[in-house]
Amino acid sequence: MSDLHCPATLLVARHGDAEYGHPSVLSDEGGWLTTRGREQVRALGQSLGDRRIARVYTSPLQRAVESGELVATLLDVDAVVVEGLEEFSVGALAGRPHDDPELASVFKAWMHGDPGRFIPGGESGADVLRRYREALQAIADQHRGETVLVFSHGGVMSFALPRLADPVRQDLVARAFLPNCGAAEVRVDADGFDVVTWPGSIDRSVV
Repeated sequence: MSDLHCPATLLVARHGDAEYGHPSVLSDEGGWLTTRGREQVRALGQSLGDRRIARVYTSPLQRAVESGELVATLLDVDAVVVEGLEEFSVGALAGRPHDDPELASVFKAWMHGDPGRFIPGGESGADVLRRYREALQAIADQHRGETVLVFSHGGVMSFALPRLADPVRQDLVARAFLPNCGAAEVRVDADGFDVVTWPGSIDRSVV
């Protein structure tokens, strides 16, 4: 491991476009990449050819694992699954419509400074932020002075990444909609986390 003051660079990307077995309702299922999703992942991999990616990390959910494995093959590096990078669980709300008002209320509370709220049968915002920060920190600690690619998920990224440092990056919060394979560049050193670039938009249609 290099000196702690030597930053690790994490390119944290949303997985490629995916399909699901129950697409019309809330679910924690892993899904799988569509043809479009695979094209998005390949394009991301090609765009990173000069970044000297040391390793690819993914959440345990299948759509992220497939994204990581595909781009790792393109970049000729390993792909490693890491617990803690996954999307927040919908818990007991599984099976409800995507626009379920209870889930929307909890997520809105998280985004507006009340991370203590729980999704019924699932996590609180504080739980999500804690495990996400710990997962990214563990990756960074292995890659001081290097750049890695991390595949994660739009909801957890839009909530957690702007809150990795204190104070909350409100400029990032305002651009909460993340496209598939959009990557945020996050530098991590002994002073903490710094989100250098952000792929988010105020336009929901990019999701």
